[in-house]
Amino acid sequence: MTDTEVLVVGGGSTGCGVARDLAMRGVDVTLVEKGNLTHGTTGRMHGLLHSGGRYAVSDRASAEECIEENRVLRDIASHCVEMTGGQFVQLAGDPDEYFERKLAGCRDCGIPAEVLTAEEAREEEPYLTKDVERAIRVPDGAVDPFRLCVANAADAERHGARIETHTEVVDVLVDGEARRASPSTSERPPRGDVFGVEVRHESGPGKREHAAPGERERITAEYVVNAAGAWAGQLGAMAGVDVDVRPSKGAMVVMNCRQVDTVINRCRPKGDADIVVPHETTAILGTTDVEVEDPEEYPEEHWEVDLMIDELAELVPILREARTVRSFWGVRPLYEPPERGTTDPTDITRDYFLLDHEERDGLSGFASIVGGKFTTYRLMAEEIADHVCGELGVSARCRTADEPLPGSEDPGVLDDHMDRFGLRSPIARRSAQRLGSRADEVLRTDDPNPVLCDCEAVTRAEVRDAIAQSGTDLNAVRIRTRASMGNCQGGFCAHRLAAELHPEYGDEQADAALDELIDERWKGERHALWGEQLSQAMLNYALQATTMNRDRDTRDGARIDFAAFDSGTRTPPEREESRGD
Repeated sequence: MTDTEVLVVGGGSTGCGVARDLAMRGVDVTLVEKGNLTHGTTGRMHGLLHSGGRYAVSDRASAEECIEENRVLRDIASHCVEMTGGQFVQLAGDPDEYFERKLAGCRDCGIPAEVLTAEEAREEEPYLTKDVERAIRVPDGAVDPFRLCVANAADAERHGARIETHTEVVDVLVDGEARRASPSTSERPPRGDVFGVEVRHESGPGKREHAAPGERERITAEYVVNAAGAWAGQLGAMAGVDVDVRPSKGAMVVMNCRQVDTVINRCRPKGDADIVVPHETTAILGTTDVEVEDPEEYPEEHWEVDLMIDELAELVPILREARTVRSFWGVRPLYEPPERGTTDPTDITRDYFLLDHEERDGLSGFASIVGGKFTTYRLMAEEIADHVCGELGVSARCRTADEPLPGSEDPGVLDDHMDRFGLRSPIARRSAQRLGSRADEVLRTDDPNPVLCDCEAVTRAEVRDAIAQSGTDLNAVRIRTRASMGNCQGGFCAHRLAAELHPEYGDEQADAALDELIDERWKGERHALWGEQLSQAMLNYALQATTMNRDRDTRDGARIDFAAFDSGTRTPPEREESRGD
């Protein structure tokens, strides 16, 4: 007998969506992810819930999928979505012809679109430049990818799925010597050429252990789904098939507050640095589009941060003076069918593709789902789940568009919780929004419940709940609660979060978890050090490195090489100006 009916590789939005869909249909599912959930592209997006407006001219099939899934996610994941609305803004000099094509394209795709005058656009968003000529209002929104991904995984588990994080696939098991040597297939061999994977377990903080660190395990399956995103090509190569994913790097910049409350898009042919997404208490600027060879090893360039500020300040001038908190980079898992032969990554479709490797490559028991966008993850999951169920003879229908995700069931949980939980109103409101229908369960406590993260108003009860789910992985706690993601970037709260690990975990584990959290926060700050953010970074250093003695020798005995950091003034040849220091 096999260990599981279906094995899903990849713990991003699509992989978790596939696991949920199949588990709800009664299929026995195991999901493996080499890091934590959202480790890859999902955890490094700008948080846009697409209306489809961005693709209404260039890729109408994608636009139609986006508006359809936009409506679905509003229904099933209301606690993860903020319907901010969006504007496509035309500035003086932007082509009228493109504006009209955008408007017509939106309406042809079924995307609600309303023309705003310059006065109406600026009344809605006062910080817009006075150079606005007109705008198109569309139903864009902001979505929390971390909570949405976790909600899918939790619901998959609730329906019987096994979710294994910090479990890296090191080989795909294909019919042959390896199959004959596999003891778990002695009773009844699997039906396909691909019959599972070999994984290596790591101790990774937050992992629910059932195997020792470094231990390898063979997981046999009736069918294997490749939902590894930008890493799908590497998994395909292990099975001996070509999955030509073209990773495209994008830079994003996090501002200190919400300079806008509406998603602001530049209404011109798509290019770099053309969107501002309000997200929680911040605004995220995006993005660049640079094809890279390796989805994990790529340069993080200072000029990309400069570009975000310079270009988007034309739309929202206050960004020139605003405080830049941090920057981060993500890799899109773009896929272009070989027959199209597109060489420019900016022209690659944002559509998704199901690759049936039995039909395409003669390799049964294996399929890949590639391309697409976060907004369409559920639709992608439904399509490949339909395919897998067809292969396995399962007739159950998809229910993921109809049944709410955990936390969305009761709209009443978003009401004022001040009296109920003894919290200050803004904190109660934001805690309830984060927790959804679990707010009562988590926040009702007789113990002291102070705010541990002042910037994001995260309470001790929320942090302890996240630790119960994630163990010592404080970055997983951050993802679940937003603690340490505010203006101070963990300067005033990182040690408080680590303190909550005691006494369940020892000093050494808490110390290592604090190091990992501080390192992750610093990684995104180092490309945005000017003005007030440089001052904040210096204050954080004073607090963490000196007061808490965290500038000691690293564990391997090496000192930090500060000379390895760039000066912050490098620019590519095609850019003549820099923000300087």
